[in-house]
Amino acid sequence: MEETRLIEQSKQGDEEAFAILVKNYKTKVFNLAYSFTRNRETADDLTQEVFIKVYYALEKFRFKSKFGTWLYRIAVNHIKDHLRKHGKERHISIDALSREPSLSENEIQKKERVQETVDRKKLLYHALRSLPEKHQIILTLRDIQGHSYEDIAGILKLSPGTVDSRLHRARKMLRKKIAPFFSQEGDENEM
Repeated sequence: MEETRLIEQSKQGDEEAFAILVKNYKTKVFNLAYSFTRNRETADDLTQEVFIKVYYALEKFRFKSKFGTWLYRIAVNHIKDHLRKHGKERHISIDALSREPSLSENEIQKKERVQETVDRKKLLYHALRSLPEKHQIILTLRDIQGHSYEDIAGILKLSPGTVDSRLHRARKMLRKKIAPFFSQEGDENEM
């Protein structure tokens, strides 16, 4: 079914039409929330909260932008509000605290490679979180979520030129923050 028709039906109270819209966008909203929180439960909660907001705000949607752009604007703002209210909480899973039995040499090497990848992702995540909010958001939307410059301009209500320059500055700032860690390991070319 065409998205415009789903939106119109949802505005008229058709719960099945809204459920299809949720199904079409749920993963994208979850991934956005997870990229900021790094916690599945929190990302799940935020995703549900975003769709509740969307449901009640749907009457205000006037088709002046793409539905996905409008929804992402609501999601980004809701996630930003959550992060401001709850700060940068750290969640540690029980799995991360458990010890594993002894492993073979091959399994140890594989485990070390996996751990190295996890460590690099954590480093990147913490470096990203240390950037100003406007740079975190633009890097997340473009480099993690894969949105086009045009979509980002719509989501953040910026000109494409501002998106380009802000993205350039954000990437430069991020590289500067992580460069010392990679050059210490001799992996500078991997950035």
